[in-house]
Amino acid sequence: MSDYKTKMLIIGSGPAGYTAGIYAVRSGLDPIIISGSQLGGQLTITTEIENFPGFPNPVSGPQLMEDMRQQALNLGVQLIEDQITEVNFQTRPFVCKSENGNTFTADTVIIATGASARWLGLPSEEKFRGFGVSGCATCDGFFYRNRDVAVVGGGNTAVDEAIYLTNFAKSVTLIHRRDELRADKVLQARLFKNPKIKVEWNSVVEEVLGQDTPLGVTGVRLKNTQTGATKDIAVEGLFIAIGHKPNTAIFKDSLKLDAEGYIITHPDSCQTDIAGVFAAGDVQSGHFRQAIMAAGAGCQACLEAEKYLASLE
Repeated sequence: MSDYKTKMLIIGSGPAGYTAGIYAVRSGLDPIIISGSQLGGQLTITTEIENFPGFPNPVSGPQLMEDMRQQALNLGVQLIEDQITEVNFQTRPFVCKSENGNTFTADTVIIATGASARWLGLPSEEKFRGFGVSGCATCDGFFYRNRDVAVVGGGNTAVDEAIYLTNFAKSVTLIHRRDELRADKVLQARLFKNPKIKVEWNSVVEEVLGQDTPLGVTGVRLKNTQTGATKDIAVEGLFIAIGHKPNTAIFKDSLKLDAEGYIITHPDSCQTDIAGVFAAGDVQSGHFRQAIMAAGAGCQACLEAEKYLASLE
């Protein structure tokens, strides 16, 4: 158990957190990054990435995050593998306590804890995650060119992803547990008009089917929610689109959150309702969920925090 003091504490080690740290250390702020439960964030469970600038060849999610981590360390960022479990934003400087019993006192805090995809909770889903099972069509859709894929969900995200995947896939099957979608009517109209898309109504995924060598999805077993009957459909990709949840549980009594749990920030800003506390990346907004957007927000949060610190002098 140790006590740490810093001008800037960054909670989270995804693209937003690492970028904030890189900018902060170059400004002489001696930042500390607390990794959180998943060092590198969601990208560590993503396969190849082709849309992050600066990489002419595809880079794996884990490799991209390792490169960001190493860059931050090389510049002098202090990275501590720990998880913040308690925050006090009523005192100044701010005080945060961790799972390992450490106490962090900071003049500014940047929250970059991200969001987590909601999964079905199937062992077979976990087995094939990254090998045919994905939580992001924008990230991985390109790799399913001319293949049959399926999307699970019935809201705007699921319908959006199904439509998006028709740019690459040979066919898209939307799997929904009910007999009508929750998505906006305009999106539904686009979905039903698309000849590449079919819908499996009143159905849930009971098992993800696949092969072990090489590891990969070959189909899904569906169970009808009304009759209990099962059937297998052949697909090479399964996209889970049942929503994301922001990792904000420890902030719910300290900061203003929206109805879905995302941290509310000022317009065109990363500033929260507490001066000196900033939020960046997926924890701030669930609209885009792209690494480049999170990295940009991390930069913005750091620059805003630096300006805040200057105002205290």
